[in-house]
Amino acid sequence: MVMGILNATPDSFSDCARFVTPEAAVARGRQLFDEGAAVVDVGGESTRPGADPVPVHEELARVVDVVAGLAPHGRVSIDTTKPEVARAAVAAGAEILNDVSASLHEVAAELNVTWIAVHRQGTPATMQIAPHYADVVAEVRDFLVEAVERGRAVGVPDVWIDPGIGFGKTTGHNLELLANLGQLTTLGAPVVVGASRKRFIGELHAMSDGGDREEVPTDDRLEGSLAAAAWAFAQGAAVVRVHDVAATVGTMRVVAA
Repeated sequence: MVMGILNATPDSFSDCARFVTPEAAVARGRQLFDEGAAVVDVGGESTRPGADPVPVHEELARVVDVVAGLAPHGRVSIDTTKPEVARAAVAAGAEILNDVSASLHEVAAELNVTWIAVHRQGTPATMQIAPHYADVVAEVRDFLVEAVERGRAVGVPDVWIDPGIGFGKTTGHNLELLANLGQLTTLGAPVVVGASRKRFIGELHAMSDGGDREEVPTDDRLEGSLAAAAWAFAQGAAVVRVHDVAATVGTMRVVAA
């Protein structure tokens, strides 16, 4: 399935401040459903590298009305690391808890919702400061195995796992994880991959252009994002989390055929 990204934040790395009002965010979410998104993932706190934490009350103000406005139109997930926001969003109609801290398993069990456990090294403020692994694939795999066990032990009804592309990883780490997705898709939990428009895509585009830029802008990363989504799907990923829903849905249909 394709999960559409809806950033109701003023500091998203990609969408900037286009959807900060509830009206604009709901309209965008409905557009994502119309384009073929099976899930719309609503976030009120940026997880981009270097992002600062957002107070609970501010995150609640950004997302609850948006979730409530979208829930009648399709399946909604809430992208948060805060229990208070998770509870309020589920009360408003969210069915999935997308947790980049991989710490809210007990909250997901309490709310009886799907929990996405994401691997992340560090916090958004620190995660891209010299990330290091002895064996990135093995370490991420072991982390996600343990997360699945934690979730199931407390009664989470459905656990999904996400290797956390770009969350405390270099371009090399990201490519190594994508190349070895098969080691994650055999763990007995649906795998989510979110590579859309991320920095390593911009770096790869700049290399292919042959110029002197380190990376291309976020709005010029479509081809690489589609290639990563197609690769992930072909390797057995169950969900791709993307900005460009219509193009990705069309790509997935070709790969599936």
